[in-house]
Amino acid sequence: MAMLEMGDGTSLYFSVIGDGIPIVFIHPPLLTSENFRYQINELSHTFKVITFDIRGHGKSEYSPIKISYPLIVEDMKRLLEHLGIEKVILCGYSTGVSVALEFMLTYPGRAIGGILVSGMSEASDFYLRQRISIAIKLANPSALSFLAKAITYGNSDSRETFTLLYNEAIKGDARNINQYFQNSVIYSCTEQLEQINLPILLIYGKKDKSFYRCANLLSSKLPKSNLIFLDKEKHQIPTKAADKLNQLITNYVENNKL
Repeated sequence: MAMLEMGDGTSLYFSVIGDGIPIVFIHPPLLTSENFRYQINELSHTFKVITFDIRGHGKSEYSPIKISYPLIVEDMKRLLEHLGIEKVILCGYSTGVSVALEFMLTYPGRAIGGILVSGMSEASDFYLRQRISIAIKLANPSALSFLAKAITYGNSDSRETFTLLYNEAIKGDARNINQYFQNSVIYSCTEQLEQINLPILLIYGKKDKSFYRCANLLSSKLPKSNLIFLDKEKHQIPTKAADKLNQLITNYVENNKL
């Protein structure tokens, strides 16, 4: 666990635990790398688990440069260079999936595959856009605590997890969190998905019906994708279906001989 100076007035918090094939986990707005606590604890026995807090989130400092997906991708590339790592598997959760896709499109030679959990290539669904729009309105200093409670509670499998996720979430800067949410509404890489010629595992909860369109769109456009729906699960797979996700990640690496 350390801080990486970005050279533009901010520092990035990151953690590297374990040895083996490196997997970088990417969190959505407001949440932090703590959302992958179960992946860190379990998968670090087999893999090199790399997590980081996006600028203005958790332990990372406020970014004077406006948050954008390309900026996050550049931060990830700089982090990998700092660690001396050439290629990684990318694991994005929710909006973090869009960041993972952007990374693979921008630096295809730096990725060896992707595990995309409950995510999207664009927020074209009306219901999904409405949910993000509400989050944008609440991502301000006066309402951040309320938004953090709602989102971290939804991602918690226990009181302990809720306390941990919430305490990290409220450390974030509302301005950067708001900017990350705004990117979630405007971003689209759907027309470029066929360029990603890497083994991709798509994981969704069977009860997460509002993301069915996103899942099927990614599955139809990505040349080497495998779509899996988890029975009885909703959107919050990293924390609420951790054992299933961890096993799928392990199987994905073994099956693709990565």
